[in-house]
Amino acid sequence: MKTLKQLLVVIMTVSIVLLCFACGTTPAQTPPDASGPAQSPDQPATAAPAKGFNWKAHEGTTLQVMFNQHTYSDAVIEKLSEFEEKTGIKVEYSVTPEENYFDKLTTALNSRSGNPDIFMTGAYQVWEYAPAGYIEALDNYINDPSKTDASYKFDDFYPAIVGSLRWDCIAGHKVGQGSQWALPMGYELNNLAYNKRVFDELSLEPPTTTDALLEAATKLQGFNGSGSYGVALRGTRNWATIHPGYMTLFATWGAQDFAIENGKLVCKLDSKEAIEMTDYWVKLIKAGGSPQWSTYTWYQAGADLGAGKAAMLFDATCNGYFQNAEGASAEAGNLGWVDAPLPPGKTVSKSNVWVWSLAMNSTSKNKDAAWYFLQYFTGPEYMKWSGCYADCADAPRASVAESAEYLEVTGKAYGYADALAKGLPNATIQFTPQPYFFECTTEWAATLQDLVGGKYASTETAMKQLTEKLNKVVADIDVK
Repeated sequence: MKTLKQLLVVIMTVSIVLLCFACGTTPAQTPPDASGPAQSPDQPATAAPAKGFNWKAHEGTTLQVMFNQHTYSDAVIEKLSEFEEKTGIKVEYSVTPEENYFDKLTTALNSRSGNPDIFMTGAYQVWEYAPAGYIEALDNYINDPSKTDASYKFDDFYPAIVGSLRWDCIAGHKVGQGSQWALPMGYELNNLAYNKRVFDELSLEPPTTTDALLEAATKLQGFNGSGSYGVALRGTRNWATIHPGYMTLFATWGAQDFAIENGKLVCKLDSKEAIEMTDYWVKLIKAGGSPQWSTYTWYQAGADLGAGKAAMLFDATCNGYFQNAEGASAEAGNLGWVDAPLPPGKTVSKSNVWVWSLAMNSTSKNKDAAWYFLQYFTGPEYMKWSGCYADCADAPRASVAESAEYLEVTGKAYGYADALAKGLPNATIQFTPQPYFFECTTEWAATLQDLVGGKYASTETAMKQLTEKLNKVVADIDVK
């Protein structure tokens, strides 16, 4: 029969064992085949595996994606099956031409339904979508190693390009600060493309100054028979007319659209530089532009250069580049590029930038899976392929744009890589971010149309009236 002391020892031993199990531990012991010391009683018997990145983490999820019709979206669509196989995520998508795309997208985002999960956008749209709460900030995804593959290398993006999609949501503050709202698919500088064959045949030098551009555009009117003309430019009554060649030359000339003064946003379109530049642009259109200029979008301007109808194109870098690919147009292989023409007294161009981007809907119900889509299709491996083999010019990653394979591809377009290299260091979004951007640029484009149509006695009168009108539009904006 056990003594009282022995019974107390048994009770204490059982109590310790039960307490250890209750705390998720086991009494210290050494496995029969272990050569090391016994496991400490305060450690779990089996350590939990480290949480790391896993491409299959969201297998079985279905994502909805909205694309604008573009070579960038064509390239993504071509590789969707590879993404689905790698991740187990299914992708459903729609493609809409640019004329209707943003209206359709804004309606979808405004519904707050979570559909689409991902969408194509530009930097200017961020100024509307971010303050409205339509778009998800991406910083926490980028900086989380459990959500972002180590090979993604965010720092590989050119700062001027990825920074154009970063903003603090304060009207009047330039891009480059604040949250990262989207990621670049590709960017567009704005410079001068020309028909090298025509210039060689006529013994003309490609213009590198505004005076030379006006002279060449005038001389080349009718160069290829009736209907041919000097320089293709956009001219419709919306923001897209202001942002390519016009805004690039406007900023290079030394003009600006708005400035912060006494806590208010003030329009500066009546400045000496703004008036001089706009007066020049009107002369260029009248002397060397298409008779149908006021109807011209990206598509018409680029197509005329490719068809041999326009001798030059002052627009997005890739607009002419797409026309130069083998079989893409009648003048494929004949096109060349120079940096944006410089006004008197200027030594560097300040190209305005457009960045086609991918963004996440803030009401998406599949945000982590959506982030996998975003990083896959903005990652270095995909971008190497799309830049070299899918006509996705102007690669936003340095590792791609400076690679031998990419330079070999872009080197087939005469002067293209050199024009990009010269333009990129001073390129940025030249507009001042503010919530009435689209309304203001539409009025601006309408004034250009009226000037070309002869409605005003002078450019100065037109720009002063426009300035007065836009100051009323932005009057309720308080700059913090």
